Amino acid sequence: MTELQAEQGAQALDLPHAQPKTRRNRDVLIALAVFVVLALLPAVFSSKLLLDFVIRCAAYGLFATSLNLLVGYTGLISFGHGMFFGLGAYGFGLMMQKTGVPVPVAFVATLAITFFVALVIGAICVRLKEIYFAFVTLAFQMLIHSTILSWVSLTGGDQGLRGGIPRPPFLGIDLSNQLHLYIASCALLVIGLFLMHRIAQSPFGYTLRMIRDNATRASFIGIDVWRAKLTIFVLAALFASTGGIIMALFVSGAYPEFAYWTISGEGIFINMLGGVTTFLGPMVGTVLLLILNDTVTRLTDYHGLVLGIVILFFAIGLRKGLMDFVVEWYAQRRNSAGERG
Repeated sequence: MTELQAEQGAQALDLPHAQPKTRRNRDVLIALAVFVVLALLPAVFSSKLLLDFVIRCAAYGLFATSLNLLVGYTGLISFGHGMFFGLGAYGFGLMMQKTGVPVPVAFVATLAITFFVALVIGAICVRLKEIYFAFVTLAFQMLIHSTILSWVSLTGGDQGLRGGIPRPPFLGIDLSNQLHLYIASCALLVIGLFLMHRIAQSPFGYTLRMIRDNATRASFIGIDVWRAKLTIFVLAALFASTGGIIMALFVSGAYPEFAYWTISGEGIFINMLGGVTTFLGPMVGTVLLLILNDTVTRLTDYHGLVLGIVILFFAIGLRKGLMDFVVEWYAQRRNSAGERG
């Protein structure tokens, strides 16, 4: 073997290790660039409505993208994923009201509670087949919602957590200040999306795709399907809970609607709007839904009818989400241009 062949062989062996590292570095740079752009928005646009809109996008975007880890990547259609959004909001709010611990401690403690709840619920649900999984998760969500309504002394019942959520400053950050809350929400959004993208592009993410396409075949080649499903169920719950924490900080409270089945319905709707085959589809769907809600509710009292028409357009007309349609259209155009060339 010549020195040149030996060098080429070494480069070939190093390539599988170099590519993931390059991709990770690229993702880090993109995440930092997005955060910088979002952080500079208040300096360019002084509208408080824009800040509120981005905070809401951060909350619902994390929730919807975490749901897509189940729906789009694993093939688990959950009708009860909103329970973790509500659990994050109530867990964080109660922690701050009852204990007065610093915000970071309450944040970590809420995620720990979500982890154990998701572990128990997931251990039961992921054993079930498609439709049974969907409805048992919905049953657990309704159980949590009923508990919130009935445990009035703790949760405030149908009035929600009253009196606001204390937000003592920490490390120079005051989340009672809208700008500080905006920056913190953007940071949580970017970090959450970065971590979920790394999960989706990791070997574990491709294992989830294999399970989605053919779980029986995946088990035949030695994959522990139950453990993989449980792992992604718990991870998705943690990101959804983070979205609930952001929403609780935004409204300075928590309400039973945060844990109602309609939240899960909105998550499914967002994924239908944006698309489930692209990672950024749920974020695009989140922006579209919030714009639709804000616009339609100002123009007409029949906002439910308008949103229903939009759903029918995407479900029957396009038969895919907006990002799915755009990616498919771009691929077809590129292929046709290549054939002409």
